[in-house]
Amino acid sequence: FGTFKAAAYAMLFAIPLALAGAIYTAYFMTPGLRRVIKPAIEVMGALPTVVIGLVAGIWLAPIIEQYLLAVLALPLLLAAAVLLCGALTHRFMPRCRPGVDLLLPLLALTVWLALSLGPRLEVALFGEPLHFWLGDNYDQRNALVVGVAMGFALVPIIFSLAEDALFSVPATLSQGSLALGATQWQTVIKVVLPSASAGIFSALMIGFGRAVGETMIVLMATGNTPIIDGSLFQGLRALAANIAIEMPEAVSGSSHYRVLFLTALVLFVFTFVFNTLAEAVRLRLRKRYTPNQEAP
Repeated sequence: FGTFKAAAYAMLFAIPLALAGAIYTAYFMTPGLRRVIKPAIEVMGALPTVVIGLVAGIWLAPIIEQYLLAVLALPLLLAAAVLLCGALTHRFMPRCRPGVDLLLPLLALTVWLALSLGPRLEVALFGEPLHFWLGDNYDQRNALVVGVAMGFALVPIIFSLAEDALFSVPATLSQGSLALGATQWQTVIKVVLPSASAGIFSALMIGFGRAVGETMIVLMATGNTPIIDGSLFQGLRALAANIAIEMPEAVSGSSHYRVLFLTALVLFVFTFVFNTLAEAVRLRLRKRYTPNQEAP
């Protein structure tokens, strides 16, 4: 349960960022900027997971605890800021470049206001900081922390594979769509994404497999509490972390020792079966969305 819980929250964090970044990089970004951004994000994937886990457990967890309400509200606030920026730019500054002139300062201002007003709003609404108000229902090293930390580790993998799939879509398809009167967004949604769906699905499945098998981040950032609780504010214990914790203490040949090897076998079988099913789905998507090429 803890393994699936950690993987689910990590994917919820990583999928929107990675896919949105891949779509923008492959279809909207200038070639010069793409040559800089893509390798920079791929380098993020080289960060050791033990470092990410250490930073998450020692630095990120206390910060999330201190600004809990602001962290929970930031996804909605940032989405609202992006929509507001687009509306204002389209309405009053049609020739303005939103990313440079308005969007980035607006996003920075939104984050600063959320972090500044969040603790005060917690006291005003609950009479005390939110993590105190939650009491025993809040653990400092919880699923929220591991979701952010492991999601950060998954973003480069999903982004790189999805961006390659989107960038490899033949330009003639998008050019034909634009020539028939479709907008760029309609072309992305109805032409580019279906054509690249097999590669995107593979990227998501590889990211999920990485999340299920991750050890160091869930070992250092979850509290390793062996409870079954779907709460975002409670810790968990994953199978991989359980093996890493208990294997040094297990007596060779004992029942405990055999159970830990059984745990490793369960992880292997799950990964094998899941990747096999994912490959079957990918091939079916590829066959469905690849144009038939008849011999002359």
